[in-house]
Amino acid sequence: MPWPFSWPSYPQDASSLTTSEAINSARQQAQTIQAQAQETATSIKDKASAVTNDASTRSRLFHSFTQPSTLISTAILTTTVLSLFALQRRYLRRYPTATSLPQTYILPSTRRFTRSIFGHVTSVGDADNFRLFHTPFGRLGLWGILRKVPEDTKALKNNTIHIRLAGIDAPELAHFGRPAQLYSKEALEWLTSYLRGRRVRCYVHKADQYSRVVATVYIWKGLLRRDVGLQMLRAGFATVYESKSGAEFGGKELEQRYKDAEEMAKRRRRGMWKDGEKLESPREYKNKYREGGEGKG
Repeated sequence: MPWPFSWPSYPQDASSLTTSEAINSARQQAQTIQAQAQETATSIKDKASAVTNDASTRSRLFHSFTQPSTLISTAILTTTVLSLFALQRRYLRRYPTATSLPQTYILPSTRRFTRSIFGHVTSVGDADNFRLFHTPFGRLGLWGILRKVPEDTKALKNNTIHIRLAGIDAPELAHFGRPAQLYSKEALEWLTSYLRGRRVRCYVHKADQYSRVVATVYIWKGLLRRDVGLQMLRAGFATVYESKSGAEFGGKELEQRYKDAEEMAKRRRRGMWKDGEKLESPREYKNKYREGGEGKG
């Protein structure tokens, strides 16, 4: 039994086809094979072209990346990014507490120059120290614009730097069962009204044994920049710091200015010198109660 004519993939009996039909069938098969060959050749050509184009693209990219202008631009961009990162780490980073400050701030042996901290005074403790919320770059750092200084006690906890005014000693408040020193309340009120809520710059000298930063503090009053410690001496609510371990003044010249300011306040009977009597200095007061435990200087 011959195969059905509808299955052209199998050869038919030559006796069942005429010569013309056989020629046409062979021609169709040849055309089919030719079309398949052309399709295969086109596919190979397309793939070869894609490979060539890909290689050409890589070559062009490599050539563009190795151009001097590209290398210079890349080096400039990389340097700029790294410089901005270093700037942020060194000058724009906010330090929450005194213990978070790097050694380049608080150890004289590691400093090339006196480092400063700019910030917002959140509270005044005794009459010669206060709490500072560090706001690097101030307004330029968008503080008070996009970045806010916390106001509630909970948000400020463990988030402020304890600053001790360098070069001065103020009358002591009541501590550890000891009575308050004369004029301690007035001195505290003076410093609170002078500093609280204000922006100040603190030039750091060292850290003391109470994890405070000892610094010379400046504040702008109108168009004039004022040394807070010097102004307190002039107002008669502080004395020049006295201690066997010494104190930081920012130089002999500033130390002499402090001493002159204290003498002037005494002569003019300002603040705690208004009665013209010899008062017990803060250092004498602390020495008197030292047996009961050393108070903070």
